[in-house]
This record gives sequence, structure tokens and C-alpha cells, in this order.
Amino acid sequence: MPLALLTAHGYAQSTSQPIVWHPWSDEIFAQAAREHKFVLLDLEAVWCHWCHVMDQQSYRDPSVRRLMSKSYIAVKVDQDSRPDISNRYEDYGWPATVIFNADGSEIVKRQGYLPPQQMASILQAVIDDPSPGPSVEPEKAITYAVTPFLAQSLLDEVKKEYEKQYDVAGKGWAFGHKYLDADSVEYASTLAWRGDKLQEQRVRETLQAAGELLDPVWGGAYQYSTGGNWNEPHFEKLLFIQAQVMRTYAQAYGQFRTPEYLTAAQNVHRYVRTFLTSPEGAFYVSQDADLIAGKHSADYFKLDDAKRRSLGTPRVDKHLYAREDGWMIRALCTLYAVTGDPLTQEEAERSARWVIAHRSVANGGFSHGDRDAAGPYLGDSLAMGQAFLSLYEVTGDREWLKRAEAARHFIAANFAAATGAGFITSKTSTDHAYKAHPERDENAQLARFANLLSHYTGEKGDQETATRAMRYLATSEVATAWLSAPILIAETEFTRPPVHITIVGAKKDPTAKALFQTALSAGPVYKRVEWWDPTEGPLPRADVQYPSLPHAAAFLCTASSCSAPISDPRILESRSRKAGE
Repeated sequence: MPLALLTAHGYAQSTSQPIVWHPWSDEIFAQAAREHKFVLLDLEAVWCHWCHVMDQQSYRDPSVRRLMSKSYIAVKVDQDSRPDISNRYEDYGWPATVIFNADGSEIVKRQGYLPPQQMASILQAVIDDPSPGPSVEPEKAITYAVTPFLAQSLLDEVKKEYEKQYDVAGKGWAFGHKYLDADSVEYASTLAWRGDKLQEQRVRETLQAAGELLDPVWGGAYQYSTGGNWNEPHFEKLLFIQAQVMRTYAQAYGQFRTPEYLTAAQNVHRYVRTFLTSPEGAFYVSQDADLIAGKHSADYFKLDDAKRRSLGTPRVDKHLYAREDGWMIRALCTLYAVTGDPLTQEEAERSARWVIAHRSVANGGFSHGDRDAAGPYLGDSLAMGQAFLSLYEVTGDREWLKRAEAARHFIAANFAAATGAGFITSKTSTDHAYKAHPERDENAQLARFANLLSHYTGEKGDQETATRAMRYLATSEVATAWLSAPILIAETEFTRPPVHITIVGAKKDPTAKALFQTALSAGPVYKRVEWWDPTEGPLPRADVQYPSLPHAAAFLCTASSCSAPISDPRILESRSRKAGE
């Protein structure tokens, strides 16, 4: 073989070697500086179809490999494992491709699948001119709100935007990709509770349409549908989606008593029990969209159970994260509240015990996984705090309230933003060139959690945490971002007390039990439900003095009044359904 051909052959072989992927770390940037290279981040999800396609096509392309080997250090991150990086680039979806200079500054940010030719073109363009492209905009300076209350003009603007976000023709609060947006449905349900018939119609239309995303064979909910309609699903099943969908349909059943809503919630529950529950009772992260990585599985998901299983089952990501468990515990508590099924409550408590045993950190917080590369992250302690508060609501067991309060303390001590408004995603920054930021949805959930917790405990710190989160949310640039519902729910709850239902009676008393279950299953979503057994001492926040009675009774209080004792669960249900209107 001529030397020229031998050399060319050897060059082609060497440049087609697989890309060496590194984990994310500050050291990667130091290495890039030493070697005069760029850093390329492939932020993926293990369940993501187009991430698989990109691995099989773009990152196996000889031209891409040659350019990567010559001028780049490759970093691959599973976004589920790193909430800090995931939140930083959440607007870019998965896969997200980000190219950095060695100093950590961004050059290119791209969303979604990049075919080989386009990928090679981007890599070469950065080598030729490493100045930041149009996808990288300077961070805008934000002046945060000085109060936790949205100015009336801003609130009016956010409400107008919410009205525009409903897809009248296609149903649901989303355009393009169709999915069940839990916050949008919940806010509309709140308005429907107050008598808004249009919002009730929209809730019902959305829940009907979203039923197309429920797997009729195994149960569970697909993540979303493409094409602007509900019947072109992407088949991945994330635990986050299962928790959102289960909780939304269970809440809707509690409000409207439509049997199909309960069936949908139980459909999701059946799937989670079968596919996403670990032997220890904790919950797995997701199930892949593809049976064979990178190959669409629409035909597979048309099959019945036996035929699917004969071909195999899509991969399940068996990581066990505190955040994901917290999401599912909360959903299970909502389902238990409307069914009274003791096995559902047991599942929620079993998962909580596992997380406490395996993910607790000092002073009430939680790690994400068993070996976190960074963190701790706000999302884990927040989700578990919400889970504990939900467990207290459905059991009356004060241990859970204490754990919820401890989680809130941990959050306040570790994640408060230096600006005085909001809470940052991670205690540590992703790298030396980036400053940790608050994330909108996390702060909306935190405002709601801390605010409701304050109604149960009366603790000043709880309200201070809610106030700090609301200052971030009340900032114009934050409040007017897509979607509006998280802001509107947080504002509604922060400015109004919850409906307050207290059961007075022994925990062993059958009448007290029946009244408590009724209180859980009826009434608005935003409520404070307590069970006072006088043998346990005063309630944590004894802000109402209840009379001593010879029998169990319920008391229903609103912002302006409390009811006479109610001993009949049917009467309690009727009055609860009118409360808060």
C-alpha cells in the first residue's frame, strides 16, 4: 500500500474513534485551558428519543468525531441527575448542546436534535470564530420587587396572559406540544370552584383531551403529544409526569366527582406500582420512550400486554432521587384523600421512610441521589417538605409536620438568594463562571409550601420564607414569563387564608374518622385540614378555641367565621363544597 494511502487510512481510523465523554466539573475547564480547547456539553435525558438518535448519528459521524477530537472536550450530563444544570438550561429541552470557552463563557446554545452535517458545521464555525453567537445573550439586570405582592397592574397583565394561553381549538393550556399542565388546570379549577363556568368547561375539556396520553394497556401517562394535537404521543413515562397527572385527576375527582377522573388517576397509579416502584418502596425516575434506543416505538405501544412483553420492555431508569419520591408521595396523598384506600397511604409512608433513611442530610435537608456530584439542591428538600406536609394533612400525625418544618428550615438556611428575593436551585454554582440563580417553578412551589405550612404552624419563619419567594415571583420579568398559572396560584394562596376544617375527636373514634376522610375528600384544594385528638395536647397552632363536646365533631372556618359543630359527614361534605366560593 502506498505511504500516502496508508497515512490517509490511518488518519481516518484515528479520527473515527469514539468520543470520550467526561462528567461535568470545574476541572474540565482547567483542562480545556491547558489544552487550548473548547468544552461541549451534551445535556441529555436517558429517556429521550432524540438524545438516543443524536448519540447514534451525530456523535458517530466521522466529521463530528474528527472536530471533537481535535478541538473539544466532551461533557455528557443526564439532566435528571443534575437539577442545577437542568434548571440552568431548561428552556433548551433535551438534548441541549452548549459550547463554552475554556473560561466558562458560553459561545453557542442549541435546542434539540442536531443532525451530523449541522453539528459539524457548528463545531467548525466555533473553531473559526469563537465569539458568542446570537443564541448567547448578555444576562439582563433585574430589579426585584420590594414587596411580596404583585402590583395590581402586573396582576391584571398576568391574568390576561393566562387567558391567552388556553388553546380553544385544541384544548389545554399548551400549543404545539400538547401536555397536561397541572398548574394551569389547578388555577382554572380554583376559578371554577368560585363559579366560573367557562373555566370549569376548560378544565373538563382538557382532562378529556389529555386522556389520549394515557396508556390503555399498562396505564401511566406519556409525556406529551406533538403536532398540535393529543394523539401523536412521545412514549416516555417520567415519574414527574405520572405524579402531576395522578394528582391532577385525583383533585378533579374530588371537586367534580366525575368517575372517569378517578379511573384516570388509578390508571396512572397502576402503572407506577407495576413499573416504577422499587422493591424498597422508593420510586424510579422514568421509563424510556424507545424499546430500541433511537427507534420510534409507535407500533410497539399499539400492542397488547403479552405482545409487548414478548418483545421486551423499554428501559427503566432505576436511580432513586429524593425529589422524585417527594413528587410521587404528594400525588399518592392526594389520591388517598379522595379514595381512603389504606394501601395508597401505606405506599406514600413507605417511600417517605425510605427517603429519610437513605437521602437525609444534616439539619432537615435531603440529597438528590446516593452520590451527588454537587448540591444539595433546593428541589429535593422542597419536594420532601411538600410530601411531609401532605402526609400530615392525610394522617394527622405530627411527626410529618415536624419534618416538613425541618425541611423548610434547611431551605431557608441554605438556598436564600443574596438579592433578598427568591431561593437558588443549588447551594453551589455549576462552575466558577456561573452564579446560581432562582428558578421560577421551584420558587412558586416553595411560596405555596411555606405559606400553607405557616397556617399549620404559626411559625414566623415559614411566612418569611413564603414572603422571600413571593418577592421573586412578584418581579415583572418573572411574573410575565410563560406560563402564568404558577404565579397566579401562588398569589391567590399568599393573599388569602385556606379553608380551615378541624376534626375534634379521638383518633380511634369511627365518627371522627369518617369526618376526617370527608374533610380530606371534599372542599377546595387550598385548605387546612387538622385532626385534634385532645389526648395529644394542643394543636401546633391553636388559633381557634373549640368547645368540649361529648361526641366527635367537625368545625369549618373561613376568613370571617366558623361553623357550629358538625357531626354528620354528609352535612360536612355539603358545606365544604360551598366553602371558599
